[in-house]
Amino acid sequence: MLKRIQIAFTVLIAACAAHPDPIIDSKGVNMEQYKQDLEECQAFKDPIKTEVGAAKGAAAGVAVGGATGAVTGNAAEGAGVGAIAGAARSAQLSEREKQQVVKNCLRGRGYKVLN
Repeated sequence: MLKRIQIAFTVLIAACAAHPDPIIDSKGVNMEQYKQDLEECQAFKDPIKTEVGAAKGAAAGVAVGGATGAVTGNAAEGAGVGAIAGAARSAQLSEREKQQVVKNCLRGRGYKVLN
């Protein structure tokens, strides 16, 4: 059980760390202006708190995992796995939302975002 939790936690950390920068079509783009715009657009993602979403996801995961575990005979294990899965999924969604905010901002400023 502990090994599964450690693996799931590792996946959670990897999911949070993997947030690629936007890729733009740089043809005809003033790269100094782009760097400034990118920095300004990245500031818009700051209000999105990954840790808050992860905590809410963990709480929901505990409930679902605990109930599932109770049916299978091990509520504590189910709750633990559910908490990690819920936190990982919510953190992943928060990071994806942050990426989308930055990309939408850049599109609004006239950049052709490729990813």
